Amino acid sequence: MKLIITIITISLIIPLSLYANLPIDTVSFVPENNLRVTIYDKNASNVTEQDFNAILDKVESIYASIVAEKGGRLEVVRNWGDSTVNAYANREGANWKIHMFGGLARHNSMTHDGFVLVACHELGHQIGGAPKGRTLFFKSWASNEGQSDYFAALKCLKRVFEKEDNITDVASMQVDPVAANACEQSLPNLYEQSICKRVAMAGQSVARLFAALGGGSGSFSTPDRNVVSRTNNSHPSTQCRLDTYLAGALCHQDPYLDLSDKDEQIGACNEAEGHTIGFRPRCWYRP
Repeated sequence: MKLIITIITISLIIPLSLYANLPIDTVSFVPENNLRVTIYDKNASNVTEQDFNAILDKVESIYASIVAEKGGRLEVVRNWGDSTVNAYANREGANWKIHMFGGLARHNSMTHDGFVLVACHELGHQIGGAPKGRTLFFKSWASNEGQSDYFAALKCLKRVFEKEDNITDVASMQVDPVAANACEQSLPNLYEQSICKRVAMAGQSVARLFAALGGGSGSFSTPDRNVVSRTNNSHPSTQCRLDTYLAGALCHQDPYLDLSDKDEQIGACNEAEGHTIGFRPRCWYRP
């Protein structure tokens, strides 16, 4: 009898222990795809290897200590020579990793700010707060896809951009007029408006990547009006993700106020607290 109980116990424990090492516990920026952009591609973006490393250096310099305070050790895995058009995050014990690929940085839709957004999204899986995703029957360690997008725009990009000459940078951009108007109407000064516009245009850059991967198009003038019955933990539609980037850009909450792993209202804009802009879009989020 004891032998039978032992066998049943082992048969239950072993599969659950294996699940922790399966690819399902790895979270990526876009769904798996076969698109590749090599270092020899003549249509590559103007994100160079130097830019690639400088951007990741800056994100790492801001967030390594924050990750450490949360009990992890941030590791930015740099794969410039790899042609993969994606990025992903995972954890190996205390090592909280984000994996960044040159193929994604070189994709011709990618701008410098768009690449910052991708790095921030992957960091968002690590420290972006609730809602969390799920792996099989269990809540994941990782913030879900929509929340990682929201964290990127609401917190990370604003901290990366805050000491740069955003007013000059934005003046040289062709900012979408709908996004520009939203930033100007919602934020009190030129400095905040300029960061908002940079964040929005970073979102537009990656939305073009989603479209190139067959994810459909997105425009600031056509927000997603769908309302989910429960929070979607998977990759939202291109339009819904673009709406999330603009929402994060418009939210006035302090970029230094952390998002909570348990309370979705802390550090974010929320309809329940009377915010009329900047809250998580209902196309993926159910309060």
